[in-house]
Amino acid sequence: MKLLMTADAVGGVWQYAAELAHALTAYEVETVVAVFGPPPNDDQRRLMAAIQVVETGLPLDWLAEGPDSVRAAAVRLANLASEIDADLIQLNSPGLAGAARFPCPIVAVAHGCVGTWWDAAETTPLPGALAWQVAMTREGLAAANIVVAPSAAFAAILQRVYGLRRKPIAVHNGRTPVSTAPSTMADHVFTAGRLWDRVKNTALLDAVAARLPVPLRAAGPVSAPHGETVASRHLTLLGTIASADLAAELAQRPIFVSAASFEPFGLAVLEAAQAECALVLSDIATFRELWDGAALFVTDTSPDSWATAIKALRAEPERRARLGQLAAERAMRYTPAATAAAMIAIYAGLLRQRPRIAA
Repeated sequence: MKLLMTADAVGGVWQYAAELAHALTAYEVETVVAVFGPPPNDDQRRLMAAIQVVETGLPLDWLAEGPDSVRAAAVRLANLASEIDADLIQLNSPGLAGAARFPCPIVAVAHGCVGTWWDAAETTPLPGALAWQVAMTREGLAAANIVVAPSAAFAAILQRVYGLRRKPIAVHNGRTPVSTAPSTMADHVFTAGRLWDRVKNTALLDAVAARLPVPLRAAGPVSAPHGETVASRHLTLLGTIASADLAAELAQRPIFVSAASFEPFGLAVLEAAQAECALVLSDIATFRELWDGAALFVTDTSPDSWATAIKALRAEPERRARLGQLAAERAMRYTPAATAAAMIAIYAGLLRQRPRIAA
């Protein structure tokens, strides 16, 4: 089977696509990855080793200036699907699904979108300048043969925000553990992700860092491709680091924190859990679904509450080590092989049906 899959190098979708493409080879699936948005860096290219990658130069939907460029990109993608004789298309940007006529069935995997982000981050109505993105996503979710979400919690949000008749299928993401020998637990705190993203609550973590007697180290970009930035006075900012450097950070088994108010899945949390880091997480539905019983949850957004929870965990090394072990045990559920097995069942079901061309 030949699968055409979209990906972008801006966030966690790249890691997801690379891991899934490699895992699908066990099912004799040949994956062609079409890259949208900015080109990948060298570290990202290495993740796609032995996978056919087509750098399209096409705009990423949520960074595009308007719907016309996204529709044009969808048409070019549909042409690519025909050129390579794809049996199936997996769109990791669901808004493309309704923007062109595709020659084969479509699985739309929603990793995040403007509509659900705005629902989580804002209390005001969506501005008109962003309405087209939400409209295209709604059309794409309706046009796709099957919609998949990385967690049941996010699937429920998608269904509510977009008024979907059917709840998307939940298929958890997976990650290959990095084989780095664990060391003595380091006496610091660590976080990683798109620090500029408001729903990551970097400002809260900055306030928490001011209340801790040890550093709170933060890996990830502080500026977004579209210009949004976040300021920090107390975090130890590491910038965007290579996967090997991230593995070295996590191998020290720091206390890992994520104060996200919205998270479709959270690959950084999974990576930390695989390294036996004790997890201190915001009490949101996604994290409860994935990590309940294997993490410490903070139920409010007070910097004092977060600092108190972290200090208490520092003071109890045995409890901290046990939480790290529980996190690592739970992380064994979330592997690329498990993701691929669930996705191949979806693909097979679609291919048994009569292919439907999106309108």
